[in-house]
Amino acid sequence: MQFQDIEALLVLSFGGPEGPEQVMPFLRNVTRGRGIPDERLATVAEHYQHFGGVSPINGINRALIEQIRARTELPVYFGNRNWEPYAEDAVAAMRDNGIRRAAVFATSAWGGYSGCAQYQEDITRARAAAGAGAPELVKLRSYFDHPLLIGMFADAVADAAATLPAELRAGARLVFTAHSIPLRTKDRCGPDLYQRQVAHTSALVAAAAGYSEYDQVWQSRSGPPQVPWLEPDVADPLDAPARRRTRAVIVCPVGFVSDHIEVVWDLDNELTQHAAAAGIAFARASTPNAQPRFAELVLDLVDELREGREASRVPAPEPVPAFGQSLNGAFCTAACEAPAQRR
Repeated sequence: MQFQDIEALLVLSFGGPEGPEQVMPFLRNVTRGRGIPDERLATVAEHYQHFGGVSPINGINRALIEQIRARTELPVYFGNRNWEPYAEDAVAAMRDNGIRRAAVFATSAWGGYSGCAQYQEDITRARAAAGAGAPELVKLRSYFDHPLLIGMFADAVADAAATLPAELRAGARLVFTAHSIPLRTKDRCGPDLYQRQVAHTSALVAAAAGYSEYDQVWQSRSGPPQVPWLEPDVADPLDAPARRRTRAVIVCPVGFVSDHIEVVWDLDNELTQHAAAAGIAFARASTPNAQPRFAELVLDLVDELREGREASRVPAPEPVPAFGQSLNGAFCTAACEAPAQRR
């Protein structure tokens, strides 16, 4: 798929509150239609209130956009699913500014429903809200094995290792973590697609960072305990009998391209305390956030689209399918359709 006449770029993200009074309305937006009572949301709200009711994600995205703007003449817009600035408002602004076609960069590197298809639904909804004159929106592909992403995470692992006491670095256990999902959704968009992509990225980062052994775990599950989610949990490597001699861990949140609340609370707060209680030195690798290389990755994806050239991917004997690129919110694979929609 080639589109030479890209006139703008939309950075499409999840959104987050930016003040204490915004936390509960934001969480209601996130869980809309699921019937989750405020009493349960209040528990999650405490995580945000620990940081003054501010999620880091909007500020990071704005900083990333400034990095992008410094490297392109394309106008760059910003829109979220669950909080201001909303995607609907961003697309309406593009329409009013005469933009006819824009590329869309989602702040998720992955395939699957939550990592990709839900952003395509956001695009469909935002264009419908804009009505007549809405620009064509071309979602950029998934980028979980882009060389710049692998390089950023590999460097982050090395930087994290350097913060450990010198005598513990050589024996530190490397742990990759990503957001868990319910097992009932794991095959939507393709058999184990998300899990395979995460495992592939972890292997590429480990190799680039010089590690032959590592753990791949999951984090931030929610909902009733009887509903099964992907395992093992991020705390398991600290508890497993085989790890009782482990004196240090390096945790790389490979499933996150920026410091979501799940990173700064679940890892920097809860898991750090868990490691301390176990007597294990803890280092957390950074996410790409607003690094210049991340802005370069975004624009490389745009150039792929404009030039119709082959995707930039780290070579591998058995690459995992990428998908993700689509026009106006259409699913890029029929496997992403909800089961009731399939024929």
